[in-house]
Amino acid sequence: MTDAVQIERTGPIWQVCLNRAAKGNALSSDMVSALDAALQEGEQAGISALVLRGEGKHFCAGFDLSHLDQETDDTLLARFVRIELMLQRLARAPFATLAIGHGRVIGAGADLFAACTYRAILGDASFAFPGASGFGLVLGTRRLSDLVGNAVALDWTQTGRRVDAAEALQRSLATVQLADDAALAGWIDAQTQPKRETHAALKQALQAHAPSHDARDLELLVRSAAAPGLQQRITAYVNRG
Repeated sequence: MTDAVQIERTGPIWQVCLNRAAKGNALSSDMVSALDAALQEGEQAGISALVLRGEGKHFCAGFDLSHLDQETDDTLLARFVRIELMLQRLARAPFATLAIGHGRVIGAGADLFAACTYRAILGDASFAFPGASGFGLVLGTRRLSDLVGNAVALDWTQTGRRVDAAEALQRSLATVQLADDAALAGWIDAQTQPKRETHAALKQALQAHAPSHDARDLELLVRSAAAPGLQQRITAYVNRG
C-alpha cells in the first residue's frame, strides 16, 4: 500500500487517511489505486465501516494537476476513468463509509466525499465542483444530484462556485457539522452501530438501479473527457488560477 494512503485497521472499523498534505491530498494515480485497493481489501476482510479523512489542512483538493505537461488526452482520460470506477466501488461498498471533510473539498475530492454514506464536516469546510464549468468534465454529477437534487447539482456544477459549510448542510451534501475530535468520536460510534449485513441490505434496497446508473455515469464521463483537447482545457483552467 502506497504511503499516499495510510490505513489504521482497528477491528471491523478501518480508518483510511489521505496522506499528501503538502499537495492538499490531491488525487494522484497512486492515491486512487491505493484507495481502490483499500476498498477491495475491506470488502474481503468483512469490515463493518471505513472512515475516510485527510491529513493536514484539507480533506482533498481534487484531481492532482501536477505535471500536466507530461500528460496527454489519453492518459488523463484513463486517470478519470479509474477515479470514477473507484468512486463507484466506494458508493456501492457493503459496509458503512464515513467521510470527514475539512478545509478544501474540491472537484474529485468533493466527489469522494459525496460518494460516502455518512458525511461530516469537522470544524469548517468549503466545497466546489468545477470540473464541468472549468474543463467540460462530467464526473460524479448523478451521485451529487441524488444527494442535493437536480436543480442544486446543476447550479453547483455549471458555476463551479464555492459552497460553504452552511449551504452544504442545508442541501444535505454534508449530514452533520462537528466542533471537535470528541464530537467526531461519538458520531463515528453512532454511525457504525448497525451490523455489516444490515447496512449492506439497506444500501442494496436504496440502490436497486445501481448497475445501470454506474454504466451511464461511466459513459457520460468518457464522452465528456474524450472530446479532443482535454489536456489543453485543463491547462487553461489551471492557468486561469
